[in-house]
Amino acid sequence: MSTPTVALTQGTGFRHEALLYDGDEAFLGAAADFVRDGTAADEPALVMVSPDKIARLQERLDAGDSVYFADMRQVGSNPARIIPAWRDFAAAHDGRRLRGIGEPIWPERAGAELVECQRHESLLNLAFAEAEAFWLLCPYDTAALPPEVVDEARRSHPFVVTGTRRVPSADYHGLEVVTVPFDDPLPAPPADAGGLPFGPGQLADVRTFISRRATAAGLDREHIADLVAAVNELATNSLLYGGAHGSVHAWPEPDGFVCEVRDDGRISDPLIGRRPPEPHQHGGRGLWMANQLCDLVRIRSGETGTTVRLHMSLD
Repeated sequence: MSTPTVALTQGTGFRHEALLYDGDEAFLGAAADFVRDGTAADEPALVMVSPDKIARLQERLDAGDSVYFADMRQVGSNPARIIPAWRDFAAAHDGRRLRGIGEPIWPERAGAELVECQRHESLLNLAFAEAEAFWLLCPYDTAALPPEVVDEARRSHPFVVTGTRRVPSADYHGLEVVTVPFDDPLPAPPADAGGLPFGPGQLADVRTFISRRATAAGLDREHIADLVAAVNELATNSLLYGGAHGSVHAWPEPDGFVCEVRDDGRISDPLIGRRPPEPHQHGGRGLWMANQLCDLVRIRSGETGTTVRLHMSLD
């Protein structure tokens, strides 16, 4: 599936900026100016931030029909769902200059969730590399976020905004880093994580294994059903494309439950699981489904094989 393109005679490409702001008032001023400028230029805008920021921003704007709002806490609860949301917005306004504000990282994001959000921010540069007129502003609250998170924003965004100053980021790591996917290892599972090898004809055993361990961990029926469906899809992929065998591991965490599927296959597409599969497409459906069903999906792949880790919250 090709990247949706905002086709214009005089395009400006994909402009991806990190807005470094200090506190909510600074955010509101910069965001309101950005949206107003877009409205004046007849450029539709999608704003994906927290509900309280949406409410306060709406108070400052006479947004009209060309400005849309979405709760990033819902859309981006799994950060792999954010790029599809931007794609849908681009596809719905094909042929027009577009603006967006997206804040996927806030102080409560931590651990694995933060790492995958940072991966998402880098992947945006690849996902919209061919867009002709899409200007995306990603706010970072320097008063609330750790300095290392702000430093990473400078590496994942080609441009940095502070106050009214917009400059190229001297620390931007470029597309080369993004196009070599999945090379940072995941932490090892706990020593007592249960495991089950599987091969042809053993998908029912995999489903039973996951269901029993998730039940023991306290997941509710709906989350268990979603998790079992996601693991079944991934295990099916392992049988078809990952050497016809694999293994599944599962363990509880303080606030959730984790499943991991490993096989001997290798994934080379950095955006896999972030594009809806085409009707004729072979492969990739399992990871798309996993991202729709699970709270977090982590993919690592290299010469030794592929690991996909699925997280489900107990909330």
